[in-house]
Amino acid sequence: MSRAFNFSAGPATLPEPVLLQVQRELLEWQGERASVMEVSHRGKAFIACAAKAEADLRELMGVPDDYAVLFLQGGATTVSALLAMNLARAGQTAEYLLTGHWGEKALENAKASVRTHVVASDADNAYRRIPDAAAWTRAADSAYFHYTSNETIHGVEFSSLPDVTDVPLVADFSSNFLARPVDVRRFGMIYAGAQKNIGPAGITVAVIRKDLLGRHGRELPPIFDWQNQVKNDSMFNTPPTFPWYVTGLVLQWMRDEGGVEVFARRNAEKAALLYSTIDGSGGFYRNPVDPAARSTMNVPFTLHDEALDKTFLAETEAAGLMGLKGHRALGGMRASIYNAMPLAGVQALADFMRDFAVRHG
Repeated sequence: MSRAFNFSAGPATLPEPVLLQVQRELLEWQGERASVMEVSHRGKAFIACAAKAEADLRELMGVPDDYAVLFLQGGATTVSALLAMNLARAGQTAEYLLTGHWGEKALENAKASVRTHVVASDADNAYRRIPDAAAWTRAADSAYFHYTSNETIHGVEFSSLPDVTDVPLVADFSSNFLARPVDVRRFGMIYAGAQKNIGPAGITVAVIRKDLLGRHGRELPPIFDWQNQVKNDSMFNTPPTFPWYVTGLVLQWMRDEGGVEVFARRNAEKAALLYSTIDGSGGFYRNPVDPAARSTMNVPFTLHDEALDKTFLAETEAAGLMGLKGHRALGGMRASIYNAMPLAGVQALADFMRDFAVRHG
């Protein structure tokens, strides 16, 4: 077996110890004489598995008791649509701060359920920075203020939280969830698709202040009303049991490794290594993002000569460095260096990039 360093943006790399545990348990899990994919989500074994995943997440993140934790189907894109239904009353306005593609998607998903107001957007600058708070325009009677903590495609990340205290702050944390400590009490809601930083595709985590639920006053299909998921411990319908199980293993792995603070230090070290390689290349590689807004998770970069892109990608694949092709909207390259990416992987990429620049400069 020749396992590569996987820099894909999502579905993304998972911790090798977790994959090995899944492999060992795949045919028979927890003495159940069946796979975790085959047992009832109502059975004692899976209920215990789900409860442990929630408990580990609460510990890692410091989630207070007055917040609900949900494990939902549909991905973060679906949650971005449902949050407008669940957190806003008919006729209210929701505020959106746009710093990239996924902020735009969240805005579009909300428009069918709530009036929307764009607080600020960096679209005219091709999403390379965080709009200055002094230039934001706020809306009256806002149900919530939404932003995307890390834009996976554009490589733009908030280094601090928006200073919003007058309305509930809602954030899509899909690509930097549990990458560094966050004060949950600053938020009304945090949500994240698992497939980038904490698990496989198929499940989304939502952390919601309980008092915000039920205010919407809408007639919703019961399956879309998150109050029902809270009352039923995320099992109002059959949940995505296998992704939930794997996500639980990743959360346990993070605890065993020392918690979020440890990963924050590792992520900062990995990002510094990669950006120093780009910035020290004499222009051979370029990252277009304002240094103050550079992502620690997703690092887009271009080569000085676009004609070298195919050669770069072919050679990285051959060197065991996969998933580096940039998003089709931007082109170029992108290295996603989530929690499960070891420093050795980033070092291997940095070494390759320096060698490639010498050979093709």
